[in-house]
Amino acid sequence: MSEEYEVPAHHEQHIEHEAHHGSSLSQQVAIFTAILATLGAIISYQGGHTQNEALYYKNEGVYYRSLASDQWAYYQAKGLKQEIDRAELSRATDPKRIQELQDNLKRNDDERKESMQKAKDFEAQSDAANHHAEHALHPHEKLALAVTLIQIAISAASITALTRKRWLLGLAGVAAVGGVGTWAMAFLVS
Repeated sequence: MSEEYEVPAHHEQHIEHEAHHGSSLSQQVAIFTAILATLGAIISYQGGHTQNEALYYKNEGVYYRSLASDQWAYYQAKGLKQEIDRAELSRATDPKRIQELQDNLKRNDDERKESMQKAKDFEAQSDAANHHAEHALHPHEKLALAVTLIQIAISAASITALTRKRWLLGLAGVAAVGGVGTWAMAFLVS
């Protein structure tokens, strides 16, 4: 009886060889993609952190602006109270009432000055918090671009693994370098 031998096709031999020994291109792409995914996660985290920090300072700015608004309202209320007391003082004849109104005018004037200073201080704190928010958000756009470039690099590397076209790995490398460079620029040029 004769034995039959199966002669595998060339592509089957290639596939079997890669299954046993691995492909250097596949390994390179896998390692490159893993590194890019890690960098992308770090950059994405930093981008989210800059947004959260900016929101924190923006909320602080709004808080201090509302405190300033309250102080200005109090300042105006004391001003109205003073006008009422002045009008009543011009018609008062009782010395005890005149003294009471003059004391009220003095106290209200002191309270208005204190309220005005508090309002100005709160406005300064609000302006400082808004400045911090703008500074914190400044790198965000560059970080978003860096993540996008890293994602493009991952996509190009993945297509390289599927198509075996090495020039796509070069494209992935260029996108990765652009992403890392943009990431660095986000913090160096603030």
